[in-house]
Amino acid sequence: MHAPLLTPQILLRAYAEGLFPMAEKRDDPALYWVSPEQRGIIPLDDFHVSRRLARTIRSARFGITTDQAFSDVMRACAAPTQGREQTWINDEILRLYAALHAGGHAHSVECWQSGELVGGLYGVSLGAAFFGESMFTRVRDASKVALVHLVETLRAGGFALLDTQFLTGHLAGFGAHEISRADYLILLNEAIAQQAIWPKR
Repeated sequence: MHAPLLTPQILLRAYAEGLFPMAEKRDDPALYWVSPEQRGIIPLDDFHVSRRLARTIRSARFGITTDQAFSDVMRACAAPTQGREQTWINDEILRLYAALHAGGHAHSVECWQSGELVGGLYGVSLGAAFFGESMFTRVRDASKVALVHLVETLRAGGFALLDTQFLTGHLAGFGAHEISRADYLILLNEAIAQQAIWPKR
């Protein structure tokens, strides 16, 4: 099912129903709705940080900001990398999520080193649910540090659900796991009925 002429409002309603859009590839203008039978989530109360990563965080190797370079993070996530020549983030996704960001419903976490953006992630917030969309890294551990900061931010703001959409080995190391679509929708409905706070810029 394709989704032409999407608006930010339609997009938020879709998220509330467990759907999210993707493109087949970067230069394909069309979008389609996705609702996986098995949904990836990271329980905020059971988030695991390895000892090595904890040491990296304590070293203050990276500077962390939120919502300071949203468009740059999105473009970095959309860029091809070694081993991932194609991406599902097309120009329509870039346009829509920039509008969500302007409206306070899409957020980014940026990871900096020597003044350069070296990693980060972005996603969508609705009620007390946060939908992680994509992350990127240019140096070792940068995206992992951004994820740790995201979880700390969500906990502090009273969020109840961190949706990763799909489960990867990378995310499983942090405690992510899959649940059925039916179970996910129960958690989703509970989360979007609550209020949470994302820190102001």
